[in-house]
Amino acid sequence: MTDFLHPDAIRTLFSRAMSDMYRAEVPQYGTLIDLVRDVNARVLAENPAMRDRMRAADELDRLDVERHGAIRVGTPAELSLIRRMFAVMGMVPVGYYDLSVAGLPVHSTAFRPVDPHSLSRNPFRVFTSLIRLELLEDQDLAARAAEILNNRSIVTPVALRLIEQAEAKGGLTQAEAEAFVAAALETFRWHSEATVDADTYSDLVAAHRLIADVVSFRGPHINHLTPRTLDIDAVQAEMPARGISPKAVVEGPPRRAADILLRQTSFKALQEPISFHGETGTHTARFGEIEQRGVALKPSGRAMYDSCLNDARGRVSVGPNGERASEYVAALSDAFAGFPDDLTALRQQGLAYVRYRAGAPVDGTAASVEDLIAGGHLIVDPQTYEDFLPVSAAGIFQSNLGSDEQSNFGQSANRAAFEAALGASVLDELALYQAVEDESFRAALTLLGQTHLINAA
Repeated sequence: MTDFLHPDAIRTLFSRAMSDMYRAEVPQYGTLIDLVRDVNARVLAENPAMRDRMRAADELDRLDVERHGAIRVGTPAELSLIRRMFAVMGMVPVGYYDLSVAGLPVHSTAFRPVDPHSLSRNPFRVFTSLIRLELLEDQDLAARAAEILNNRSIVTPVALRLIEQAEAKGGLTQAEAEAFVAAALETFRWHSEATVDADTYSDLVAAHRLIADVVSFRGPHINHLTPRTLDIDAVQAEMPARGISPKAVVEGPPRRAADILLRQTSFKALQEPISFHGETGTHTARFGEIEQRGVALKPSGRAMYDSCLNDARGRVSVGPNGERASEYVAALSDAFAGFPDDLTALRQQGLAYVRYRAGAPVDGTAASVEDLIAGGHLIVDPQTYEDFLPVSAAGIFQSNLGSDEQSNFGQSANRAAFEAALGASVLDELALYQAVEDESFRAALTLLGQTHLINAA
């Protein structure tokens, strides 16, 4: 039997190599990693209960290695190739995101591991967007862009050979995995030479900066790599002292005692020198981002979240240069005032996904699940939200593209077309969270000898 390296291990090799590459390309990313590490260490030192809970729930070790990246591809063939590449690392497409609702001509998915054990080892995820040239008003330009994209190859011959080998044989050996990671990394590397001339680039920028970023270069360079913090407000406040200028407002929900979903902030994209067929110019694409992850919400919780967020956004609109930012933060806190702010309430009201584990042994037969929880026999942990929020993602994209005025696309979801391009169906993230909750509940009650309560909840 061939001794294949586990996909989790390949994913860790790749994510570390990606982080090293991005640190070399974007020095402020290294500064950001150091800041996040310092804040996380301080939070855990000041909150030993949080540290102990995360360790017991197998959530602590992943914190320092946790990253998400973002890329943008140009054609269905490229999206399908990327799916096959990430599959070698145990990453599958989860969720469908229509960003046209926020004025961006793309739709997206997140490639990530889905098994709880794999998530605990390394939850590396890549938010992957496919541009939608059919949404451009200038269809002559869209045709030119399609021709440019069809003439490039984003995966090296070595990477493609090893992908095909992994598919045919069921995996890669240690040596093959190392060769695969080195070759796959080239797909995401930054190149300062554009594949178009300056005039074509200007036309693409006029259509949309995001389109220009995808079409004008050799491949889908990684445009941010995001560490996870336990206190995003502390990171936001300390960024200027480290020479980093943050965006005006943290995207997502307000600061809470019980974190929900996802909060994100970033620093402005780099202005980088580019050669356009011999002419020198600049391009803005790559930036730094930080995230704080909370508990995943059930459909009723997500509906409440959307209502609260829409309320705040309807009251105050933040300007492109951060105008009215403090007013928006106040409106956001006010809008979420009625949202339950502790895990017990979130669980009991059916708003959030949790995970159960057995605690102290039970003497006899318990009368209820709540009795088991109150007695410390059944432990409840929040399920970390592993996915993304379209409005937050669009807010980060827009703040770094530097142009709100280009947000002129109407809502135009097309999941069927996206899945056809992908060559696979995207998984339902809510079904994944529910399966983990149900399975952990059954396993914990079985271990405690309380199977009579399995159907009582």
